[in-house]
Amino acid sequence: MINEEIFHSVRLDEEKCKGCTHCIRHCPTEAIRVKQGKARIDEERCIDCGECIRICPNHAKYAQADSLEVIKNFSCAIALPAPAFYAQFKVGISLGKMLQGLLHLGFQEVFEVARGAEILAEEINRYLKKRWIATPVISSACPAVVRLIEVRFPSLIENLLPLDSPLGVAAKLARMQAMEKGYRPEEIGVFFITPCPAKVTESRQSGDGLGSIDGAISVANIYSRLVNIVGELEEPPSLSLASFRGIGWARSGGEQDSLEEGEYMAVDGIHQVISVLEKIEMGELRNVVYCEAQACVGGCIGGVLAVQNPFIAKVGINHLLKRYTEFRPIKEEEMEEWRRKGVFERKEIYQAKEVLKLDKDFKRALEKYQMIEKLLERLPGLDCGACGSPTCRALAEDIVREKAEEVDCPFMLQEQLRALVREVHALASKVPQTMAKKEE
Repeated sequence: MINEEIFHSVRLDEEKCKGCTHCIRHCPTEAIRVKQGKARIDEERCIDCGECIRICPNHAKYAQADSLEVIKNFSCAIALPAPAFYAQFKVGISLGKMLQGLLHLGFQEVFEVARGAEILAEEINRYLKKRWIATPVISSACPAVVRLIEVRFPSLIENLLPLDSPLGVAAKLARMQAMEKGYRPEEIGVFFITPCPAKVTESRQSGDGLGSIDGAISVANIYSRLVNIVGELEEPPSLSLASFRGIGWARSGGEQDSLEEGEYMAVDGIHQVISVLEKIEMGELRNVVYCEAQACVGGCIGGVLAVQNPFIAKVGINHLLKRYTEFRPIKEEEMEEWRRKGVFERKEIYQAKEVLKLDKDFKRALEKYQMIEKLLERLPGLDCGACGSPTCRALAEDIVREKAEEVDCPFMLQEQLRALVREVHALASKVPQTMAKKEE
């Protein structure tokens, strides 16, 4: 069951689930267990990265997104296409035609998240000039990475960029522009065209107000409706505002390319991100000023809700970067106005999730840790996943948390069965004293 208080885009289709262990081995937060022959997702640990969707051979995991029909509920439906959306179409199709395609599908307005990224980059440059910040500053653009830090690396929360994501900035600016055109707030619907499930979750958590997002529609859904017609659409005048500085955010390294000169790094792929975060946690990368981290390999173009092969998509993005080189400058007066209106402020503050703590009481937590260590001495250490947990340590933690039993491990079960057989055999060989006397 899905907890109503915690929304997750990643869902399980139990009918398709065969109870294999592919997903539990690849989940970066060990949020999945196999119980009674079916996968079970721990809502509190899940970060909606989509790795289980990517790896499941039975397609039992999927991302819940909105349908295109929801835009009909608003007089002014605004599309916020992710930069990765541009990479889905074949080389040669202009941004103008892609955006015109969104209007063709029923949207009244379009505001590019790539333009929001360009505007945000200006504010990031301003923030990085401050002297008191904890370095490296970790980008907040990828919601899966943000959630990963909250769940698994809470000590790095102070390193997270305290600014809104490009999506949040674009949503606020798009709503402001629509209101300036005369639309009432209740008539405006803002919809994100998303390449990944983590951003569906981010959209659902946007709340009310200026930065609220009314829905998230998958890139795959939109692409399937446009792929055969987008090339024949008219080229609209000045519909596209984004340049190479914002379009590049679709791929790994694009974010740092939009910033001023500095000691930056980019890492993509959730398991590589974990490796880098471990280094940061140990204090090994303090010379790096800014860390761009993305959960999907290749960046957003590698999202599970995208269609194009990420390597082919990268070719398309690189082509667009060469084509759209004219950057529309942003006036400082505009930046000041947006700061005053809270465009760059995050609605949700970062919060450490205590889901990995063994106990709130330190003494009791230490006792449980010692119990885990003793269990690990008895477990085989094969990390085979046959018990339904990803590793032997995870099983030991589950046992201590009373979510599993020792006999869930087939090796421990076999050992206990052998002990039981020996005990039964020993009992069977015993003869009551009365019977023994009669035989004598």
